[in-house]
Amino acid sequence: MDVDRDFPNIPGVGQGLKQYYDLQIETDEFSLNTGKTLAKTGVNQKQDCTEQLPVSFVVVDSAPHLTGQGTSHLAHRGRQLLVVTTNPAHPALALRATLGNLHMLHYDKIDFTHLFDRLKQDFGVTRMTIQSGGSLNATLVRAGLVDRILLVVAPALIGGKDTPTPMDGESLHTTAVLSNIKPLDLVQATALQDSYVLLEYKVRN
Repeated sequence: MDVDRDFPNIPGVGQGLKQYYDLQIETDEFSLNTGKTLAKTGVNQKQDCTEQLPVSFVVVDSAPHLTGQGTSHLAHRGRQLLVVTTNPAHPALALRATLGNLHMLHYDKIDFTHLFDRLKQDFGVTRMTIQSGGSLNATLVRAGLVDRILLVVAPALIGGKDTPTPMDGESLHTTAVLSNIKPLDLVQATALQDSYVLLEYKVRN
């Protein structure tokens, strides 16, 4: 099951889905995503483009999920492409000589607090939009690295214990880790069209 593929086919849900995609492209100067998520959107099949967006992409990708073509497309699409990886044979390595705006950030194990400090010191990142899956979301929120959350609520009840949520990853098992739960302060709730709702929160870190 896939939201991008299946939601448009659900009456009462598909009509308002475009609003989510419109909000998704409103990003900061830096945008963080994962290679897995980008590969799902078909980035590895896209050709290089001439129209550059005023955005620098930070891509966490160790598997790797990005191919050489996907890497080239993102480098041409944005001002900079920063690939964060633990993979010493990542396909992007072969493109460093031809893509002047490609930067490789290597880790044995990715320490996201260190990574965010490095992004600020070396690349001037002070604000960054994060558009990732539930596992990385949980890692970043629990590490206190997320200050603001925007949630688009679709008018549908899905359920199922294996259904991804905005916060996946390892469950909390003891009261000793209750500090990993981050309270939220509501900034605003906006009713969108077709019964969609946009919620904005500040995160108490």
